[in-house]
Amino acid sequence: MDRLQVGAFFQDMRERLGLELANSPKGLSRFIIQKNLHRPGLALAGFLDLFAYDRVQVLGNTEIQFLRSLIPEALAKSLERVLAFDIPCLVLSAVGAFPPELPEIAEAHSICVFTSKLSTTELSQILSNYLDDKFAPSLVVHGSLVDVYGTGLLFTGRSGIGKSEIALDLIERGHRLVSDDVVMLIKKTEGVLIGTGSEMLKHFMEIRGVGIIDVRQMFGVRAIRLQKRVETEVELVDWDEKQDYERLGLEDQYKSYLGVQIPYIRLPIYPGKNITVIAETIALNLHLKVYGFHPARDFNRALMETILDKSKVRSYLEKDYE
Repeated sequence: MDRLQVGAFFQDMRERLGLELANSPKGLSRFIIQKNLHRPGLALAGFLDLFAYDRVQVLGNTEIQFLRSLIPEALAKSLERVLAFDIPCLVLSAVGAFPPELPEIAEAHSICVFTSKLSTTELSQILSNYLDDKFAPSLVVHGSLVDVYGTGLLFTGRSGIGKSEIALDLIERGHRLVSDDVVMLIKKTEGVLIGTGSEMLKHFMEIRGVGIIDVRQMFGVRAIRLQKRVETEVELVDWDEKQDYERLGLEDQYKSYLGVQIPYIRLPIYPGKNITVIAETIALNLHLKVYGFHPARDFNRALMETILDKSKVRSYLEKDYE
């Protein structure tokens, strides 16, 4: 999201933050354009060189007590100086009484002033998390996302290759659907990629030859979840005997989405191949790697040790003339 209307922010957070509008709704049409918050203490004191005016301004007890300490002329000058900037909105935490001039001057500049009973720390934390979600980088990919043994597997591949059918088979085996056909990828924090479905599709799936099915109604609420961290991409490709596919898995492959690298597996398929069991194996194998076990590398190390041992025995026997 590039920008968020102040009115939408008010509706979203009204109950959670206990927000109340302290002046007229003229400023609800303004836009919040970034996720960071700002406390304008220095700006109110007159230092405007580094004033981050384009952020949501949070006024806590320190800022309000400073304003209340000013004489009326200085108070009006301080507020006019700050509110002349294109500020999205002001949010006052549990500060008790505040100067009545604050919402009045803000209204003259079409800036909304909201009040909350939460402490500054609690309000800032909740508000920061909300804005992080709203402004998180996102990307839509064509595929199916399934929670398999707690691992988010993103199945991709050409249209009609069988992504939905594999997802349906996994659901029937007790795993959980996150999204089918359209998967929204959201970068929450550094190195964390969250997948979710569109509001319209939700828990619906399209099975070619059958039509649209409702997974929640058919398999129950245990078969779905709203979002899941994407931990591995499994790209389904048509089997081609001329292609060279991974056999040992000594070197892990990765793919990048929104700057986040996730393990990547290119899986060839052909009629009769049990992709569902392979998908479960991929998830369990990832669990082993998380706990420090890498089967392919362990096997390779054991093989090298065996070869080395046999080489030592052969060398000894060649020199044994007794």
